[in-house]
Amino acid sequence: MTNSNTPRADVRDSIVQQWSPGHANVSPRSGSGSATAENIPNSRHHNGASHHAPPTPDFTDEDEALWRDQELNRKIMQNVEEIGITKPKGHKVSFHYNSRVEDMHFGKTHPMKPWRLTLTKHLVLGYGLHYAMDTHEAVSAGKDQVRAFHDPDYVDFLAQVSPQTFASLCEVPRFAQHIPPKHENDTVDLGPFNLSTSPGADCPVFDGMSTYLFLYTGATLGATQQLTSNQTDIAINWSGGLHHAHRAEASGFCYINDIVLSILDLLRVYPRVLYIDIDVHHGDGVEEAFQRQPRVMTLSYHRYGPYDETQHKFFPGTGDLADVGLKGTVGEHFALNVPIASGINDGQYKYLFENVTGRAIEAFKPSAIVLQCGADSLGGDRLGQFNISTTQHGECVSFVKRSGLPLLILGGGGYTARNVARAWCHETALATDNTLPDSIPLDLVPRPEAFQGRAHGDGKLHPPFNKNTPVHNNQNKDVDLEYMVKKLDGDLKYVRNAPWVKCDQLPTQRAMQEIMDSVDKEMKPGKAERDRRWRERNPAGRGELR
Repeated sequence: MTNSNTPRADVRDSIVQQWSPGHANVSPRSGSGSATAENIPNSRHHNGASHHAPPTPDFTDEDEALWRDQELNRKIMQNVEEIGITKPKGHKVSFHYNSRVEDMHFGKTHPMKPWRLTLTKHLVLGYGLHYAMDTHEAVSAGKDQVRAFHDPDYVDFLAQVSPQTFASLCEVPRFAQHIPPKHENDTVDLGPFNLSTSPGADCPVFDGMSTYLFLYTGATLGATQQLTSNQTDIAINWSGGLHHAHRAEASGFCYINDIVLSILDLLRVYPRVLYIDIDVHHGDGVEEAFQRQPRVMTLSYHRYGPYDETQHKFFPGTGDLADVGLKGTVGEHFALNVPIASGINDGQYKYLFENVTGRAIEAFKPSAIVLQCGADSLGGDRLGQFNISTTQHGECVSFVKRSGLPLLILGGGGYTARNVARAWCHETALATDNTLPDSIPLDLVPRPEAFQGRAHGDGKLHPPFNKNTPVHNNQNKDVDLEYMVKKLDGDLKYVRNAPWVKCDQLPTQRAMQEIMDSVDKEMKPGKAERDRRWRERNPAGRGELR
């Protein structure tokens, strides 16, 4: 373990500055570290040569900010040593993020708050988890990258749109043709591609949104690149996971479907990709994109059924147990949906997730996994209707991680910001094989009030449900869950027998060379060896190149 007075050499985080052992432990403006007569050379201390002493420069606000960063880093390092934060052994984890995504604001009454990413970052840094990972500052995705899935006109619109440009863009013919027809009961005026500047819109146009959209997408694509280039084994981007976006339409707070773009990149290297979604909402955008594709299996656990006494369906209203992909195509049976009623608890969710996911991995034999960890499935969420704890939410990550496959972990929904931050920090620790103490280091978190007090969890990472947490009536019966597991297991028989499941990734050039060298070594010199070499030199002589 590194001594707490020595900065770690492998830190790439630019938010918390390195601590230098030459700095005092108190503010230079006061106490033993201050510039007073007791520590400035003068005539009383240096044989009367006060006129030779250089003037003490003023201590600026910038100097104090630097000192505070260094002091904070010293405290974080001390905490890292105390709780034993280390890099995982046997696998690498990379963390992809750009703090500019925090600056966005969907609107005062909109439930999507990018501020949840700020709180997540604070917890990750406060616990010192950045020392256990390779950290990467994300860069924006390019329009060409986004066009790999999305409609070119839609991409151009997203790149230009803002509250100031929205009206003029609506008059451009190629954009105007994508304005949906208005219905009698509509309360929101929709513009091209389902975007709107009207109050109450699901997908509002807000200041800086183009920057936000291309940044979270760039973070996901950067994480994907780390996986496909074998630079990491688990890549994390909590700002991604926007699973409702369609090819030419924004939906459900989602504009660019970074998940689909990531899977398309993964398919260049991996024969089969399994997508798992534990958001409270159905991952409809991802399922729709790959519904004809047997190389991608989508598996979604989500709330399904009437939302309230009005019998309105829970958004987006898709993902029935019978939905198994586009019928009549080779993609049929390569979509699994686990529709769940309101109020499911930890034990029931664990039973469902481990039984269905385990069978899916066994049958499909994926080469890589994408896991969307939407935190609106947690109990107490503003929009969700489950009673799932942060501990069980994290158990899903641990279960998938045990497969040992390349893993991309993404965020998604989550509308009670402090609980989102708790869950994603906990799951970052699980990815790096670290165990965090339940007491949040509030002295290291810039906004401790978000986690303080009984209503906010009493400073705990895993607070129990209390009277301030809305608990939904559990409408799930164990017998119904058992039926779902059996039904889905039956659906997987089509996947197990599919010939493309048995294909595998071609060996690398290095592996091929090792195989050829091994064969050469095993073959004894003689006629068999001469015949083999002749056949390799003369394929046309055997009629193979006609």
